[in-house]
Amino acid sequence: MEQSLATVTISTSGQGLTEFTGKVSAWLEETGIQDGLLTLFCRHTSASLTIQENADPDVQRDLETFFSRLVAEDPALYRHTAEGPDDMPAHIRSALTQTQLSIPVQNARMLLGTWQGVYLFEHRRAPHRRQVVLHLLGH
Repeated sequence: MEQSLATVTISTSGQGLTEFTGKVSAWLEETGIQDGLLTLFCRHTSASLTIQENADPDVQRDLETFFSRLVAEDPALYRHTAEGPDDMPAHIRSALTQTQLSIPVQNARMLLGTWQGVYLFEHRRAPHRRQVVLHLLGH
């Protein structure tokens, strides 16, 4: 068994989904590991990870709209308001989604479905630079 570890930085433009499938794919090819299990881990409490459709941008917009309805940005609802009205809702959205993904790898490629992509889901309004740790275990 071999393993490889790296961190990628994803720049966001504020709330929404940012696809970074290409960054992960490029790193997989560099590792030299052909088959295994890839783990992605988001190092933040106000952003998360998801695998979603990458063919129709309306999917991302609908997800963003749904989460904005599900978790309101109303400071009257929360105690933790020191970092702005979008901070506590961002923590809640992150808790409702995932900060870690596991994806099988074969022939140095993620075994994603035809229309699937890997996304960072930014839950804060301001642009951020987010770090995602990539760990591949395989041979």
